[in-house]
Amino acid sequence: MESADEYHGSCRCGQVTLKVKGKPLITMACHCKGCQRMTASAFSLSALFPQESVEITGLEPVIGGMHGELRHHFCPHCLSWIFTRAEMMGPLINIRATMLDSAVEQAPFIETCASEKLSWVTLPARHSYAQFPPMEDFQKLMSEFAQTTG
Repeated sequence: MESADEYHGSCRCGQVTLKVKGKPLITMACHCKGCQRMTASAFSLSALFPQESVEITGLEPVIGGMHGELRHHFCPHCLSWIFTRAEMMGPLINIRATMLDSAVEQAPFIETCASEKLSWVTLPARHSYAQFPPMEDFQKLMSEFAQTTG
């Protein structure tokens, strides 16, 4: 059962499950061509959490998509894109927000790669970046996000 400080979710087939304690550090939508292709949609949605607050159980996720600094993890059975780890961001995990049962609460606070956005897409994101925000902006953005989400 979900509470304000705990989220649950799974891949499409339910063989990889997620339990996350605490609120996201920030929520995002990415409009890059890679995310468009991996989601077969206009953008991907994600919620960033500290690694230690996320418990992944069930089947062992496999790496697909990008295999470098960004590593995209998928269910080995249904191939749902579940989360991304980025070495440059430290011990953080970027959960695909739609894998969480509470996806409706995870509206994007920032949008990235807006230069690749499909022309008909409009999102409620508070901040928009042509590419990715500079790393030095993330602390300020996460602070603002925390203030706006309580």
